[in-house]
Amino acid sequence: MSSKDIIVPQLAESITEGTIVKWLVKEGEEVEKDNPIVELETDKVNVEINTDYTGVLEKIIAGPGTDVVVGETIARITEGSPVHDSQQNEKEEIIEVDNTDHQEELTESISRKDEPDSESALLNVPATPSARKYAREHGLSLNELDRKLVESYGRIGRREAELIGSLKNGEKEQSNGFKNGGNKTGDTEVEETPLQNTNSERPTERRKMSRRRMTIAKRLVEAQQEAAMLTTFNEVDMTNVMKLRKERKEKFKEKHGVKLGFMSFFTKAVVAALKDFPLLNAEIEGNELIIKNYFDIGIAVATDDGLVVPVVRNADKLDFAGIERKIGELSERARNNELEIADLQGGSFTITNGGVFGSLLSTPILNAPQVGILGMHTIQKRPVAMPDDTIEIRPMMYLAVSYDHRIVDGKEAVQFLVRIKQLLEDPYDLLLEG
Repeated sequence: MSSKDIIVPQLAESITEGTIVKWLVKEGEEVEKDNPIVELETDKVNVEINTDYTGVLEKIIAGPGTDVVVGETIARITEGSPVHDSQQNEKEEIIEVDNTDHQEELTESISRKDEPDSESALLNVPATPSARKYAREHGLSLNELDRKLVESYGRIGRREAELIGSLKNGEKEQSNGFKNGGNKTGDTEVEETPLQNTNSERPTERRKMSRRRMTIAKRLVEAQQEAAMLTTFNEVDMTNVMKLRKERKEKFKEKHGVKLGFMSFFTKAVVAALKDFPLLNAEIEGNELIIKNYFDIGIAVATDDGLVVPVVRNADKLDFAGIERKIGELSERARNNELEIADLQGGSFTITNGGVFGSLLSTPILNAPQVGILGMHTIQKRPVAMPDDTIEIRPMMYLAVSYDHRIVDGKEAVQFLVRIKQLLEDPYDLLLEG
């Protein structure tokens, strides 16, 4: 019988940390080699970690909600040793003890293990990344930090990250935690006054941000800070696209098994426009431009955990049915949290459709390192002045293209959007290309 550590494996080159979502097995349960035992949330997708061993899950070191890094031990497995056998053996050993004094000593020792301030409890609790960071910032050893946690809360372990947060709040508010003491000015000690919450009577709810939401927030801010982002707008008359869909939708569904939606028209139009204006299909690397001669189009998908952008590879080589099928597959997997990291990597240009939620107009934010993103919006019937000066009610959609002005000039961006407008208002050419 041997004990083996379960560590966080290297998931992808760009992923170095994650958060434990849930354990798929409990302590004491048997596990088999190559079977998943824990679900980990990363910046991009949720992944299941498999075990390399067959045995019994001896101990869960990192509980749900714990932030972990690649290479960190999160659990321990006993190879080929069911836990009930070892427990039975311990029970039999205890029953066979005849020495009363020794039995009392053993009982006292066992009870001390359950006490939160025992030395063994302090030494055997593994430190989470948040605990190590807190200890470094405050010049504490891990044992000293554990003692403070025990003194303040009577427990440490799986919810250590939450307790660290409480300690930080306690330092600010001087409440419910160990005291830092007052500030001394000259010979006079001035006690810090706890901060008062003036809205304590108002109902509030505090939630921890998911790792994905924090990553989305970070990258959106970085995109606006690092790129010279600018947006240009136009509108497109959707009459002919809607007419064409109505004419072809039944035969299309019968032949291909998928619906003819709007996204295939927009994807085809974007690919054609990118061929005419290749700088919108590029990215900046140092002092060089990388102009991509392939067309991997990211399609933004809203999920309960936040926005993800799976990529339709080689969209220029797919027909309408192929694009609709791929987008449907990726969207379903995104909503079921089944995307793989490879589904999200790369991408040369992104399309986002706020219109499905009723958005009339918006300014999409770049999906760095890409330098262009197209925003679709809701279709709204509006009066339109026709070429013969008559007024007609037409289904209109506002379009927005955000671009990185460092490499894309306004002229190119405007012409790029006009080209998309032209292709959508005469979609028969797109069908012929497809």
